[in-house]
Amino acid sequence: MTVNSPVRSTDMRFRLGIDLGGTKTEILALDAKGAECFRQRVPTPQSDYAAILRTIATLVDAAEQTLGASGNIGIGTPGSISRATGLLRGSNSVCMNGKAITRDLAQLLGREVRITNDANCFALSEASDGAGRGFDVVFGVILGTGVGGGIVVGGRVLDGPNAIAGEWGHNPLPWPRDDERPGDPCFCGHCGCIETFLSGPGLERDHARATGEVLTTHEIVERARRGGAASAATLGRYEERLARALAHVMNILDPDAIVLGGGLSNIESLYVDVPKLWGPWAFSDRVDTRLLKHVHGDASGVRGAAWLWPASVQSG
Repeated sequence: MTVNSPVRSTDMRFRLGIDLGGTKTEILALDAKGAECFRQRVPTPQSDYAAILRTIATLVDAAEQTLGASGNIGIGTPGSISRATGLLRGSNSVCMNGKAITRDLAQLLGREVRITNDANCFALSEASDGAGRGFDVVFGVILGTGVGGGIVVGGRVLDGPNAIAGEWGHNPLPWPRDDERPGDPCFCGHCGCIETFLSGPGLERDHARATGEVLTTHEIVERARRGGAASAATLGRYEERLARALAHVMNILDPDAIVLGGGLSNIESLYVDVPKLWGPWAFSDRVDTRLLKHVHGDASGVRGAAWLWPASVQSG
């Protein structure tokens, strides 16, 4: 692909989604009906911004050579584009922070590029043709190494004037108990953020603090499944905290559906136990919000990036 050289008008039959993560970068092509027609994944270059841009360009070129046409490009990545500076901020790939990635990729690829937070992409994917399909207001939750959220209303991502809509993980755990204050430090500079309780590392820390055992999240869940009392208690605390945190979202957003993604979303008991626990914290006499497991799994991020472009939109 020739740098800074414009390409032909994009073919609205194809949308290219790119999931730009800290360890891997993946591209997916969807046709107008949302069917997958190309996919490729490569390692993300570490600590090298220019190499990351070249990797994206190489993936786009490979997809378009296969498709025989150019496509609209959407990208999901941790962090957000600052409304004040137009630069990326809050990414765990720190070499990208402070960079004008939207502008740089548009110049490199010769067309407009849409970029948003990876949790927004997850929410958009699940709202478009996943677990949240058919619901008007969907709150998508990432429960993994970090904790994030995205909001989709009427099929469109809600960004907000500060590009932080859905940043659920960096609010304090609601209705904290005395033994939960002040909470562990968070990378954002505060203590007691939801992320410090509901991320995988947060679950592991809580178990170690309560039992003295150093276990992985998988080990805790498996021991709880087999009837281990200590691990079951840890998982119970996790579910109760998740119920409080989601009830807080209901009290502000009142979504039709909450869709869980990320590694911890595969804990099947969440979908049974958490709705039984959130009622006392929701400011309502009945909770009709659905708690749903993702449909597309790890592919939700890259699919959502492609969905940033409606099938009817064509760029020149």
